[in-house]
Amino acid sequence: MRSLFTLQRSAQISLCALTVLVLAGCGESQAPIAAPQAAQPIVQGQQLRFPSGHPQLALLVTQAAQPARDIPIELPSRLVWNEERTQRIYPAFAGRVTAISADVGQPVKVGTPLARLASPDFGQAQADTARAQVDARLMQQAVQRQRELFGAGIIARKDLEQSEADAARAQAEVARAQARTALYGGAGQVNQQLALSSGIQGVVVERNLNPGQELRPDQSGPGVPPLFVLSDPSSLWVQIDAREIDTGLLRTGAPFELEVAAYPGVVFTGKVLAASDFIDPATRTIKVRGLVNNSDRRLKAEMLATARIRQSFPKGVVVPATAVTLRGTRHAVFVQTQPGVFEPRDITLAYQGPKEVVISQGLQAGEQVVAENALLLARQFHVAQEDSMGRASDAANKAGNKKADAP
Repeated sequence: MRSLFTLQRSAQISLCALTVLVLAGCGESQAPIAAPQAAQPIVQGQQLRFPSGHPQLALLVTQAAQPARDIPIELPSRLVWNEERTQRIYPAFAGRVTAISADVGQPVKVGTPLARLASPDFGQAQADTARAQVDARLMQQAVQRQRELFGAGIIARKDLEQSEADAARAQAEVARAQARTALYGGAGQVNQQLALSSGIQGVVVERNLNPGQELRPDQSGPGVPPLFVLSDPSSLWVQIDAREIDTGLLRTGAPFELEVAAYPGVVFTGKVLAASDFIDPATRTIKVRGLVNNSDRRLKAEMLATARIRQSFPKGVVVPATAVTLRGTRHAVFVQTQPGVFEPRDITLAYQGPKEVVISQGLQAGEQVVAENALLLARQFHVAQEDSMGRASDAANKAGNKKADAP
């Protein structure tokens, strides 16, 4: 019995060993065969040569350098109200809003009533005017009596002159008080009614008050919205953010084109009015103000737009901006001298834009430059140079060792 058990146990062990061997054989038969690696590009002189059919060549898209031409330069911009035709109205006296006569979108003329306030402070100004008028009439009567007394020889001349001076001062106070109340639309009577009216011809573009609202003159200035904003939208200002290198193109009177997202394909024309004399330290841009016609009222204030100007280059060639790389501190491009052969070329830029660059020296029209994946090629060139230098160093070391071992 023990002998039979021993035979069964030996058979099981043999079967397991056979199974392991079979599985191992299957694993070896299913192992992937490593594909042969493609030959690496090599450096010869200042050229990087790829073997024919190298897969990386499909990534290196080339493009011919074109003769220089007018380059469109696009700058971010924003439409704002024409401040020369815009009025912002703030309260001159404290008071309460009793009536509102105008709303957003309403056309107005000079003197059109916008709102009315009940203002005790303005009533005080009206009372000052009325009091000044009464004092002036009283002084005028006093002057008349003094003249009669002077004619009768009862008073001295200096008393008459003093009375005439007092009457002149009273008349000047009347003129001052009347001018103050007239400036804010005050009538001859004391009614404490302050009228807010338009000072320009245009449209109500903003309203920031409600019936019964309490107003104070100290609620005005930067950061506080005005009660009304009136503007003539037939023309708008364009705030352009120009780069330092573009300031020479945006002189006063220079034309530019304007495009907005709301009207694809529609080009508006404008001209430069002024440019600031300092650079914004936050954005490193120069603020340029332009003017665009808006007689059809299609453009709206606070629209984001793109201003386009054109710069002419009589010399040089144009290539895509993606073709330019840096070699240390110098700009460079990779030129394809023949299929699969590339060489770096130092260049001098005349203009560098986001899409195109103008090269003044180092490249001729018609030469093929790597327009896509130029950085990949620059890295490959650097790696190939290091490999070439390493092989040369190893060969020199071997030669030195052989010479040292020679008898």
